[in-house]
Formats: sequence, structure tokens, C-alpha cells
Amino acid sequence: MGKKHASRRFIACIVGSLFLPLGTQASEAELLKKLEAMQKEIEQLRAMVQNNQASQEATKQATTELKEKVQRAEDKSSEKWLTVGGDYEFRADSLRGETKTYTDVGATFANAGDQIQAAFFANPSAQNAAMLSGLMAFSEGMAGVKTYQQAQQFLATPANQQMIAGLNNYAVSVPSYKPKNSSLYTHRFGLDLNARATQDVSVSARLLMYKTWGASDDDAVTNGGSTPFFADRVGVFDGTLGHIPSSDYVNVDRAYATWSNIADQDIWFSVGRRPSTNGTPSHLRYNMSTPGRGGIPSLLVDYAFDGMTIGWGPDIDDLPGAYAKLCFGRGYESGYTDNPLAESLKDTDFVGVQIVPIDTDALRVWTQWNRGINIFDAPKMSNTYYGDTMPKVNLGDIDWLGAGAMGTIKNVGIGDLNYFVDLAMSKTHPNNNVSSQFGFQGLLTGAFFEPEAPQDKTGRAIYLGLRYDLPSKTKLGFEYNYGSKNWITFAPASSDIWTSKVGTRGNVYEVYLIQELDAKPISSFAAKSFFRLGFQYYDFQYTGSNNWVGAPVKISSLNNNMMTTTPLSKAINAYATFTVKF
Repeated sequence: MGKKHASRRFIACIVGSLFLPLGTQASEAELLKKLEAMQKEIEQLRAMVQNNQASQEATKQATTELKEKVQRAEDKSSEKWLTVGGDYEFRADSLRGETKTYTDVGATFANAGDQIQAAFFANPSAQNAAMLSGLMAFSEGMAGVKTYQQAQQFLATPANQQMIAGLNNYAVSVPSYKPKNSSLYTHRFGLDLNARATQDVSVSARLLMYKTWGASDDDAVTNGGSTPFFADRVGVFDGTLGHIPSSDYVNVDRAYATWSNIADQDIWFSVGRRPSTNGTPSHLRYNMSTPGRGGIPSLLVDYAFDGMTIGWGPDIDDLPGAYAKLCFGRGYESGYTDNPLAESLKDTDFVGVQIVPIDTDALRVWTQWNRGINIFDAPKMSNTYYGDTMPKVNLGDIDWLGAGAMGTIKNVGIGDLNYFVDLAMSKTHPNNNVSSQFGFQGLLTGAFFEPEAPQDKTGRAIYLGLRYDLPSKTKLGFEYNYGSKNWITFAPASSDIWTSKVGTRGNVYEVYLIQELDAKPISSFAAKSFFRLGFQYYDFQYTGSNNWVGAPVKISSLNNNMMTTTPLSKAINAYATFTVKF
């Protein structure tokens, strides 16, 4: 008997019993029989319902098991456990600048050495021999100076005072000029790999090649055979490898493992060569997607670090997307310590805390604190204008504090308006050490042969920008940033050719246009191709942008000062790129 027919019969019996006249109702025995029959039918209906529910549960369980099997099969496929992407970029730059008159320290010492040696070999008299031995003793004595007090004692020695005065006879003064490079071509190739190793554990890697057309190292970009303009472009070192033009070698830019969903919570741990470059909000002008939780504010840090981070994303309704993370990185490994024959360096480490109270497409707010510990005087580099360099002494610590916000306002006219504002402060804490390879300068203290007692110095910076996105896939952008006299950041891995613009002590203005090709993505949903045209104008107010060694000097006050880099007063850079992301 079908479920529907049984229900109808049961209802009919009930209704019929209610409307039968009392005189025509069946006897009590007949009524009991009918009730027993109805009871049996009710039991049959109950059994049918239970069987139907069991059948539904079995179907649901079978469907769930099938979905899990399909998911496991998909997870094992290469398209799910391993993704491959990357980018290629061709870039053309036209650069022009204006310098100030200065005394080239390196050229002065080289000139003195050459002339004194030439005089001795031409006439090995006692006087010439004394001059040669005196110069050698002076150089050896300089190398032994480590502290501010030792520098004062060294410079107070009559023989050394005489030698410094004598150097004026060999001084190489460089008059102001207008350096230019009308056509600098570079290209960069990056390969991204992301692998899901196990549940909640993944490995990400990025390989980079970045070189100048017609050059096998960075010399053509940074100085072209003359004294470099900025410390962050003297040469390639660990924190900038792959981010400023170097060679056609493919280097590991990033390689890190991430463990997510720790303890079934939104907690993650990541370790390796971290994604601490091209962060927020500079990704807007690069036409990149938001860096996400792994990113870091580019006003404070744009540096390829080896390190680790642990983060937590609380589920708070009023703070959508909120998270916080603690980061640690090592900028220099000093090796074994307690060498009795040499003064040991300390490791250069970085710690940071980032708190992001809101992270949505419409609005993102961030705060960041960093500390650099035991900052070295020079990174390890090879084949630079100054030869091979390496850290010689630790100069102290630096604190950074920053806060910013960015967001998108939809339907402003015919397009969408992206905006950002980022504020930052740096504070140096120099120790008693000075760098002998930089003429007894310390952490933002002193000048060449003019040591300064250690004192904390505070710098400030602001970074503002707008980008207007049109339906035609055209994007128009404007950015402005300013750094005060003692501003110092750690952003040498920026793609800016002259110098990292966010580390400028002065003003930088930039306008750009991005035009994406209207083509359907094939390799991935994020694939795209675009042109970018831009113009940068640097207005330097103080020397030493992106250099933490030596006290800044006002550009307008320069008077043939002894300097290790060429001081620029102004610079422009017109550029064009063609980028393909796949």
C-alpha cells in the first residue's frame, strides 16, 4: 500500500466515524477491530517514514564520500598541489641629474698614493721614502680605529694632522655637472612556484633574473665608472639580489614554508626567505595584486630577508580581516665569535610587529614597528667601484614606526579611485663605534675625518598616492613622498633606478599611466599584459639618501665637502615598461 493511499484511508475512517449517526454506529467489538486495523496502518506508515529517512541519510553519506573522493583526486592532480606562474618585464629608462661640487675621497687617496709612489720610484730619496711610509702608516692606522674616542686620538696626532693637511695637495675636486643616461634598457624574469606539501603546509618560491642590456653586472646602472650617487646602488648585496640589475644568473628571491590553521585556528607560521619586498602600497604603481598577510609596508622595508613570522587572525565582526604578526629576520650572519686575533662582529637582526585592524577591498589599515639590531657599516659586495666591501663594525640600532591606510572608492565618475596615505618615523641609536672605511663616520653621525659623538636622531616621512582605474583598463596614478633630514629607511630593493625613492631626504613626485591589453587570460585568472609609462622627479634637500653612515648635509650648504658618493641636487627619470604576468 502506498504512503499516500494509506493516509487517505486513515483520514476517511476518522471523518466517517465522526459523522455517523449514533443510532447507526457499529457495535463496540466492531469499533475495536477498526481501531486495531488503524493502529496497524499507523505502524506501517511510521516504518515507511523511518525507512525513507534512512534512505536519505544513506544517499547523503554516499554523496559526501563521493565528493571527498573527487576532492582527494583533485588534490593529487598537479593543477591543485602545484601552481606555476611568473612574469617578464622589459624596461626602458632615460635619466638626468644635477650634482654639486665636492671632493672625491676615493679619487683623492688614489691620487695621493699614485703621485707619492711615482715620486719615490723616480727619486728614492729619504724625503720621498718618508712620505711613502707615512702614507702607508696612516692607512694602517685608520684601519685600526673602531670607536669615537680612538678617532679623536688618531686625528689629534701631529703626524696624522700633517698627513691630512698634505692630502689637500692631492685633493680631487669634482665640479658640478649633469650626468645622464638617455637610453638604459633592462629586463627581468621571475618564476613563481607554489606547492601544497601536506594539509595546511605549503612551500612557495620565486626565482629572479634581472640584468642590463649589454652589461653583465650592475656597473652600467649604478655609476658607469664614476663615483656612485647613492649607497643603495653601489652594488648588489644579499637584500637587493634580483631586485636591482645584476646579471643573467637566476637567483632565489623567495623560498619559504608556511604552516596554516594551527590548532584549528587562524594561526600561521612561516619561515624562509620571506616576501618582504614590493609591499603595500607600492603594489599599486607596479600593477600587482595586494601582497596579503605576507606583505610589509614598503615605506619601512623593501629588502629580501631570511626570517620567520607567526601570525594570528582573530574573528571579530567589527574588525573584518584583522590580523597581527610577529616577524624576525637576519640581515647579516657574522660567523664564529671570540676570535682572539680579531674583533668579532655581531649578527645584524631585525624584529617587527604588524597589526592590521581592518583588511578589506574597500579599506585596509596597518601599523608597523621594526627594530634593526647591530646595524653594520657596509654590506658584503663584490666588484664595486670601491672594490670588495664587507661589514667591519656594528654601529648601533634603529627603530621604525609607521601607520597607514589605503582603500578603493567605487564609481567615482566613470571609474574607481584607489588612495593611500602612509606615515613613518625612524630613530637611530648609535653606539660608540665609527667606521674606519668611511672616515670615522657613525650611525647618522659625523663626516669624513670629522667624527661626531653618538646621539640619537629622529627622521620622518610621508607617502601619499592616488590611482584612478577606468573601464578601458587604463589606470592613471600620482604619488608623492617626503623624507626629513635624518630620515632613514631600509628599502634598497625598490625598483627605482636612481635610488629607492621612499628613502629620499627631500621630495619625490611621480606620475604614471598603466594600460592593460584587452585580452582574455589563458594561463591563469591573474594573467595579464600591460604597458606602464611614468615620470619621476627627485628634489634632494640633504645628502646621504638611503645611507645610514654619516650625518646628512644640506645640499645648498655643500662647499666642496669630502664625500664618498656624488651628491645630487635634482634628478629625473622617464621610464616605460612592458610587463607580462602569467
